[in-house]
Amino acid sequence: MATHKIFTWLDLRRKSKTLDLAHKQIMMAIKTVTELKEAITAFAEGKRAEVEKRLETLFSDEVIIDDIRRLVLEELTSEHLSSKYRADLMHIVKRLDAMADHVKDSARNVKLLLDTKIPTEILNSKVEIAKILVKEADLLGNTIETLSVAPPRAMELAEKVDEQEHLVDVEYLKAKALLFKYDKELNFGTMLVLKDLLECMEQVADTCADTADCIRILAVGK
Repeated sequence: MATHKIFTWLDLRRKSKTLDLAHKQIMMAIKTVTELKEAITAFAEGKRAEVEKRLETLFSDEVIIDDIRRLVLEELTSEHLSSKYRADLMHIVKRLDAMADHVKDSARNVKLLLDTKIPTEILNSKVEIAKILVKEADLLGNTIETLSVAPPRAMELAEKVDEQEHLVDVEYLKAKALLFKYDKELNFGTMLVLKDLLECMEQVADTCADTADCIRILAVGK
């Protein structure tokens, strides 16, 4: 009986530690989404130096996120965690990693566009999407933070993440229509990069929502 209690305590402690690390990972991921939003906003305002500064910070943060991910994966190898909990949390970590990759790809596209002239309406559409992404990522962070203390509330927050993802879908279609509107003003290469930037930003929203779905599964099991 005493041994069972010890392993129960170890399991709870390990769960708490892995959740703390996962929360730290999402906090850093949120920071990169915010940096992306600030970079795109600065780009729209013609502030090249500010764009470069934001992108440099974002790329540095991505390295830290990779380090945190490795720590989470090390914790998940513990034999004291149930296989189901390990699998569910592993999926969350992978989704967060995918989200960070999409943010990084978005940032790379912004960097490629620095020396090009982009219609203001197109840039503003990207800014609007970036603003929603920050809200969605913030909600995701709150969802993970709430999971260990109030699972029902975590499920409610996960629903709000989905709502923001829907808003991104709406803005995505508007932004895509603008590429047709300005197709005569943009060369083929610029059009491709703008399209890829748009797709990457949509993927950030999708992976946020996917991560919220994983958290919802963990909350049900608590």
